[in-house]
Amino acid sequence: MSRPKIARKSTSVDMTAMCDVAFLLLSFFILTAKPKPSSAVNVTTPSSVSSKKAPEKDVIMITIDKDGKVFLSAGDNAGDKEKKQSIINSLNQSNNLGLSGGEIQTLTNQGVIGVPLANLKQQATLKPEQISQKALPGIPVKDTANNELTKWMRAVTDVYTGTKVNLLLKGDNLAKYPYFKNVLTAFKKNDLLKFQMVTEPESVPTGTLLYKQGGGAE
Repeated sequence: MSRPKIARKSTSVDMTAMCDVAFLLLSFFILTAKPKPSSAVNVTTPSSVSSKKAPEKDVIMITIDKDGKVFLSAGDNAGDKEKKQSIINSLNQSNNLGLSGGEIQTLTNQGVIGVPLANLKQQATLKPEQISQKALPGIPVKDTANNELTKWMRAVTDVYTGTKVNLLLKGDNLAKYPYFKNVLTAFKKNDLLKFQMVTEPESVPTGTLLYKQGGGAE
């Protein structure tokens, strides 16, 4: 008696439903994704193998571009913007700048501050697309006698009293040392002795002690 033949079933799979789901997910991510906003100040930072991430809250960042221009910015969250507004308001009162509430709000919403105190009113008139390192002369840090960053750091210290401020320093590779020195002087004069350098991360070199300690070894 011969063995009964087993009917062969088709091995093809209908992928129509899966393709529909894939395209729906792709469309969702494209429509909901937010492009990274272009930075008003572009710098090329030095490289390091540090894996420590920069904080995202209570952030005040000082940026030095290749020409030595100094800019101040804060974090993007609501709490940081509120503190930035308080910093500008404090400077407005202590230096009799004559800024209106609307101008202070505009400066708060702008990405960076990069003018002398006397020109804050002028920066407040700029549109968002006009805020760039080419248009802004930078916060003066020429020397001890003309270092307005000291006043900004004093206002930062006052506003962040009782709260830790995460102070970041981001400098271009081509920025000269005297500019860094004058920025650090402004920090020291306000007892801001702890800060983090913003660098470009790179992989741990093979064979180094850090690599053997787990930075890159299997």
